[in-house]
Amino acid sequence: MSGHSKWANIKRKKEVVDAKKGKLFSKIARDITIAARDGGGDINANATLRTLVDKAKSLNLAKEKIDRAIAKGTGTLEGTTYVESLYEGYGPGGVAILIETLTDNKNRTVTEVRTAFSKNGGNLADAGSVAYAFTSEAGKKIPSFKVQLSPDDEERFETLLGALGELDDVVEIYHNAEVLEEAFEDEED
Repeated sequence: MSGHSKWANIKRKKEVVDAKKGKLFSKIARDITIAARDGGGDINANATLRTLVDKAKSLNLAKEKIDRAIAKGTGTLEGTTYVESLYEGYGPGGVAILIETLTDNKNRTVTEVRTAFSKNGGNLADAGSVAYAFTSEAGKKIPSFKVQLSPDDEERFETLLGALGELDDVVEIYHNAEVLEEAFEDEED
């Protein structure tokens, strides 16, 4: 009766659910830290922080973790400092990609970003290699020009974006990709 243990099946399912919940909790805690850093730690004076705390409470994130995330953002928690970094790279089809991160360990983050690029058809570039393709407006990066992707490159590009988006320290991803609209569909006779 190998493989028929009810507990083993429950344990496997629970591990998957717990991993997803942990990733979600990490992301919301990081968002709370960013909101507290940008607008202050007072929930009544910072609408973004209030919204995120309400969302965290609805997801059953522990009050201690919420308070610790706010303390990290305001700088009252000792021992942890967060550093903002901007990474540049090229994706499939020559797409320019900018990645904004907020991390407490810059070495770990650059390794994770480099690995995501190399495993998914892109490469990390030097500082200034990609920034020329973007202009800044109200804190957002707007592409100066677009790069059209073929269906093959589009699939690889979406895989790369997914891998980068799953990294805990990534805050924002900008790119100049433009997907071709059904340009390669079969023509009717």
